[in-house]
Amino acid sequence: MKTSTHTLPALARFRYLLVQAFKALIWSLTVATVSLAQTSQATLSGRVLDQNGAAVIGAAVTLRQEARNFERLLTTDATGAFQFDNLPPGQYRLRTLSTGFSSATLELTLSPNENRNLEVILHPGPIAEEVIVITSSIAGPADTTARIPGSVEVLDKVSLENSRVFNFSEALRKIAGLNVRDEEGFGLRPNIGIRGLNPTRSTKVLLLEDGLPLTYAPYGDNASYYHPPIDRFDSIEVLKGSGQILYGPATVGGVINYLTPNPPTKPSGSVTLLGGNRNYFNGHLSYGGTWRATGLLFNYLRKQGDGARENIRSGLNDFNFKSVTTLAAMHTLTFKANYYSEDSNVTYSGLTEAEYQANPRQNPFRNDFFYGDRWGASATHAYALSPNSLLSTSLYGSVFKRDWWRQSSNSSQRPNDSADPACGGMANLNTTCGNEGRLRQYYHWGVEPRWRVFYNLASLRNQTELGFRFHYENQDRRQENGPLPTSRSGVLVEDNQRKNQAYSAFIQNRFLVGKLAITPGVRVEKIKYERTNRLAGVTGKTELTQVVPGIGIAYTPSEKITLFAGAHRGFAPPRTEDIINNTTGGSIDLDPELSWNYEAGLRSLLRPGLRLEATFFRMDYENQIVPASIAGGVGATLTNGGKTLHQGVELTAQVDTGTLLSSEHNVYLRTAYTYLPIAKFTGTRFSSIKGFADTSVSGNRLPYAPRSLLNLTIGYSHRRGFDAFLEAVHVSDQFGDDLNTITPTPDGQRGLIPGYRIWNATANYNVESLRTTFFVTVKNLLNSTFIVDRARGILPSSPRLVQAGLKFRF
Repeated sequence: MKTSTHTLPALARFRYLLVQAFKALIWSLTVATVSLAQTSQATLSGRVLDQNGAAVIGAAVTLRQEARNFERLLTTDATGAFQFDNLPPGQYRLRTLSTGFSSATLELTLSPNENRNLEVILHPGPIAEEVIVITSSIAGPADTTARIPGSVEVLDKVSLENSRVFNFSEALRKIAGLNVRDEEGFGLRPNIGIRGLNPTRSTKVLLLEDGLPLTYAPYGDNASYYHPPIDRFDSIEVLKGSGQILYGPATVGGVINYLTPNPPTKPSGSVTLLGGNRNYFNGHLSYGGTWRATGLLFNYLRKQGDGARENIRSGLNDFNFKSVTTLAAMHTLTFKANYYSEDSNVTYSGLTEAEYQANPRQNPFRNDFFYGDRWGASATHAYALSPNSLLSTSLYGSVFKRDWWRQSSNSSQRPNDSADPACGGMANLNTTCGNEGRLRQYYHWGVEPRWRVFYNLASLRNQTELGFRFHYENQDRRQENGPLPTSRSGVLVEDNQRKNQAYSAFIQNRFLVGKLAITPGVRVEKIKYERTNRLAGVTGKTELTQVVPGIGIAYTPSEKITLFAGAHRGFAPPRTEDIINNTTGGSIDLDPELSWNYEAGLRSLLRPGLRLEATFFRMDYENQIVPASIAGGVGATLTNGGKTLHQGVELTAQVDTGTLLSSEHNVYLRTAYTYLPIAKFTGTRFSSIKGFADTSVSGNRLPYAPRSLLNLTIGYSHRRGFDAFLEAVHVSDQFGDDLNTITPTPDGQRGLIPGYRIWNATANYNVESLRTTFFVTVKNLLNSTFIVDRARGILPSSPRLVQAGLKFRF
């Protein structure tokens, strides 16, 4: 087995971080136990009934104490009853929710040793602002993530805002199991891997916005060259368990669902202004309110600045509109529209080894530009057929146009001779050498009705969700080779049209047997492919059908602990360009990606302020599709790659001493840790690298699959509005190719990617009298420089970023 000289120091630092985190956790538990033992606890119990006096089963009852950031949630039993024990005395807010009813909120004060019993009456009401999203679909609107039969994590609004995350990469690193790779330094191209899957272009991840497809061609080309700014969203859901089969087509690694905010009840808004080094500016305006039966929300964002290297700069605009209209009681219509534009001076190519050693932040390709525009819209009609039955129908679509004029596909082409064979080399790169225009337009639209119903069958409580989807997408792909580095037109060398029609049907039922929830489900995908080479006058067609089953089990012996396990079929369709030959139009023998995914774990809220989740996972790939040649970079032809095995554990923990100790001073700890000891090629497998086709790589570690990932945050907050924290991010060594090469090759595409650590620091101070929050944040505090990617040559990390700003609410 190959090892690196970087490995031992990295492991030593990593162990030190774990030891310190463990000590902090033990200290918090010890102090909390002593303190709580000396506190006089209260009890709150009651029943939830409808206006006719019938018990409301499965209602969500949330008890919150704002002063201590304390919150607990229960669901009512078969008699509509609930009970909260061991409550610190003080003021509380009790909120009760159930499908088809208006919410009920009650303010109350509990005295020491008090045993309060009350009755909550719910009345039928509108379902405005309800969006069928992942957590509600799997757990039901009256449940929390604690009852979901699988691993799930939610980054809420407070966590996202207080962290002052620069981009989505920084946000997703806070979630166990996710490996997020940087590219240009601005977070414009998502490279997200889950549980050892290659993160390049997020091809093994399903990206959604409010439960609807976010990528431009999820069936025909799931590679992502577009990602909306993180500022657009209110929270993020990440699901890696069997429940993701409700949200195809990709069910291999996991589902990331970005949630947009809903219109506020009263007219209000905010202005956020943020600036920093490297010419960074971020201005965000938000305003909305509810007038009569319609809530409106408008958002506009302007974001600009320099990237991680020289000659890289990006500017983007993001406009969003959302309306929620109550047509009648239990009957709503939600409409969304957005426009995104990007103008970036950014290259596709990395550096050679010599260039990186000379200046890791240089970029010879200063004339490479990316222009992108995206228009998207959706309408969701939700109608409650009864208090326990909800039908929602979504119509969605988008148009994405992007032109990328560049001189090099990867560092082995310096410059790209296919664009200009008479170029004469790097000396003429920015004078007479030509370029390539990769010109793309993507269109997709679809309709998806879902029906969710809660009912009793004999003595069993059931929740069923079923539906279907029709999805259509069209790719219009052209390539023009220009004569100069600044050309914006040229000789047409590619003219392709690729179409996909997909039909999906899915059903999932949740059986509730006492404290046990059993959730089987199945999804069927039928995909039709069509590819036309307009230059050759050739058209080819093919299709495939795949059944995707899954089952999850959750057992809740108490309100504090959930044990879960699940298994599901992983599926990802091949790209249109890979399954149909461009020259002949014939069907290529390329199978869909298939795997069996397993997981088991526990989720617990041991005490208010102390949360823990641990998950064991195993992913058996029957066929992982890989590039046929590493030299081709991201756009290369793909081929059946054979079997791979991924196995490891994830750990998420959170400690809030303010809640544990009933103190206004809160020292908190958050950690997300992934340990992936097994991520290897299995079965008969040979290298995909040119010149090594006869070399076996069976047993080798998968590229871009770090053995360990750690995100650790230690901070302090006070209820008067101050919050500050220090965050450590650790990523262990990775291989850049299937041969597990350690010594770098001259072109920079192969070789070890040493492990790295970065530190971030953030402070927020809210001045309520001014309705303003002031903040300052430093990313990469120590200004470390390291390699993040070798796929197209070496890409360096982002340098230190210092940013400060304010958010004014009106």
